[in-house]
Amino acid sequence: MVYTFELIKHSNVRYREAAIRLSHCELLSMLHALSIDCPISQETLGGATFLTFECRELNSSELRWLSAHSSVSLMAQKEAGPLLKPLSTGFNPYLPEDLPEILKYKGKTSVAFTRMMINTAYSLTPFVLREEPASFFDPICGKATGCFCALMLGMNAAGLDQDAKAIREASAYFSRWLQYHKLKHEKRDHSETSGKHAVPATCFTFADTREHFQAGNQRRLSLALADTSLSPVLFRHQPVHVIAADLPYGIQHAPREGGKPETLKGFLDRAIPVWKKVMAPGAAIALSFNTLTLPSATVQEAIRNAGLRLIDTEPFTNLKHEVEQAVIRDVVFACNTEEELKP
Repeated sequence: MVYTFELIKHSNVRYREAAIRLSHCELLSMLHALSIDCPISQETLGGATFLTFECRELNSSELRWLSAHSSVSLMAQKEAGPLLKPLSTGFNPYLPEDLPEILKYKGKTSVAFTRMMINTAYSLTPFVLREEPASFFDPICGKATGCFCALMLGMNAAGLDQDAKAIREASAYFSRWLQYHKLKHEKRDHSETSGKHAVPATCFTFADTREHFQAGNQRRLSLALADTSLSPVLFRHQPVHVIAADLPYGIQHAPREGGKPETLKGFLDRAIPVWKKVMAPGAAIALSFNTLTLPSATVQEAIRNAGLRLIDTEPFTNLKHEVEQAVIRDVVFACNTEEELKP
C-alpha cells in the first residue's frame, strides 16, 4: 500500500528545506514505532511537498497515531496514476490545538518544531501506543510551550525553570485557558523539599471532558520554580518517559543562586546526568541548541558522558538548520537504553 502525506508549507523560506528534513526524520521515527521500517521519498504534487512511503495496510489507530505528525496537513492513499484518495482519520488532540499557540513571547520555540522533538523522542521509546499516558518533562521550560504541546498530545507534563516570572506567567495562562474552554480542573499550590531547598510548584489536575474528570481519567501539569539540578524532586513517584528542551542560546547560562554565570558546557555537564536520573529505562531525550554558541560535538559528548545512547545514524545526523542570522540550530536525540535503533 502506498501512502503520501502533504506537508504544511512553512512561511520561512530559509527554514522550509530544513523543515522537510525534520519532517522526514519525525515520520521515519513514528513509522518505526509501528514496527514499519521503509524508505520515505519526497515528491512534489501540484506544487505541494509530499512524503511518500510503501508499507502494509495501516489500520485506523495507526493512521490516527501518524496524523499527530507535527507538519502533516493531508494524509492520502496513492491510487493508480496521479490520483490520491484522502484518508478521513485525522489528528484528534487530547486538548484543543490552540493551547501551545496562544501565549506569545520573545524567544518562543515554534510549536511545530517542539511537537517534532516530542513526537520523534517518544517514538524512540517502548512506551508508544500504550493506553497509559506518558510522562513528559521540560527541565528548562521557560513559559512551558513544550509542556503545553505534550498536554495537547495527551501526556502528563512537568516543567521546571529558575525564572519566577516565566513560571508565574505560564501558570496564569493555563488557568485562564482551562476556564475559557470550560474544562473541569483543580489547581494546587504546594512546595516540595529537596535537602535544604524548598521547591514551590503549582499542580493542575484536569481532563478533556467532565465525564472523564469525574471518572478519574485525568491528566496533570506541574510547574516548578527551581534550578534544573533539583529535577528529581518532581519525579519521586513516577519516572519520565520523554524529555525535550530548547537549550539557552547565549554563550553563558543564567547564574546559580546569585553566583557567577556558568558556561553552557558547564551547565550541560552538571544537568544531563541529573536528567538521566529521572528517566525511565527506555526513555528518550531531545535537545535543541544554537550551534554558534554550543557546538554539536559538545552536546553529543555531554550526552555520552552521562551514559545515554546517542542516536547518531541517518537521518538524525542531518538536522542542523538556519533559523535566523544569529541562530543555526541543531537537535540531537538520545535514549536511556543500550538497545540499538533499527536502520
